[in-house]
Amino acid sequence: MNLASIPSPSTGVIELGPIPLRGYAFCIIIGVFVAVWFGNKRWIARGGKAGTVADIAVWAVPFGLVGGRLYHVITDYQLYFSEGENWVDAFKIWEGGLGIWGAIAFGAVGAWIGCRRRGIPLPAWADALAPGIAFAQAIGRWGNWFNQELYGKPTDLPWAVEISEGANRVAGTYHPTFLYESLWCIGVALLVIWADRRFSLGHGRAFALYVAAYCAGRGWIEYMRVDEAHHILGLRLNVWTAIIVFLLAVVYIVVSARLRPGREEIVEPDRDTTPGKDSDKDGSAKADADAKDAEQDADEKKDPLSKDEPGTGRTAESTQAAAEKG
Repeated sequence: MNLASIPSPSTGVIELGPIPLRGYAFCIIIGVFVAVWFGNKRWIARGGKAGTVADIAVWAVPFGLVGGRLYHVITDYQLYFSEGENWVDAFKIWEGGLGIWGAIAFGAVGAWIGCRRRGIPLPAWADALAPGIAFAQAIGRWGNWFNQELYGKPTDLPWAVEISEGANRVAGTYHPTFLYESLWCIGVALLVIWADRRFSLGHGRAFALYVAAYCAGRGWIEYMRVDEAHHILGLRLNVWTAIIVFLLAVVYIVVSARLRPGREEIVEPDRDTTPGKDSDKDGSAKADADAKDAEQDADEKKDPLSKDEPGTGRTAESTQAAAEKG
């Protein structure tokens, strides 16, 4: 018998006056806002310009949402395409179901497009965003609490989460894996902030540290979950994904530190010195100089006597006048 537990919301919808807002979507929105806000502060501290993070997020966030949903639908296709299921539900993102692996991968593609358009290095932008993304995940995980999903094994611990009877779930108290991952993500964010200040991480290493640290926690948290999932060699698919991505992140940190030690000195070139604007200014200056030279040549052709005599510093006209006077 549980003397204490975490109650689940009676509904997953938050009423904002006449506008219904699903708790899951609300947590995602707040998480994105925090990531952009905190990332902007870190970007400015690194020498970047205010607003750049938000401009690139316009590309990264939609790509991330699409990628996260695709990963979830592909890896849990039986929830939408098996007998008795409605495939239209695959588009109902507000009911939950975003895979962080797909969200980060596709979000990186969107961020790359945005960074390329602004002429800034993607690794530097990712380093600035890394702890903010972890904070966003910590907030976003509470969306699972609203939907009463992704909980762990049954437990009578004081912090167990209460799950009510519903489709594909049995009433009881379970490990609140959403809470475990939320707290872990906060720890990851603080770790990245500390390590970045202590070791001046650059060239994508702060982001790689976030990835490695998150995967380390996701592995054991994923192992506790009881929701349906595909297994490979006795382990859940997401556990294998966490292991592989963790190893890749660690390798990147080691190799990057050897090839490109230190941190970028310039993360965002001045707008007046961006390649396109540099060429415009240089081209205009050169055009003005050429125009002046052409004008001078035309004047000299009209009045040949106005040319300087070599080595004398006098014009031919002044020399002739002096001779006639003498």
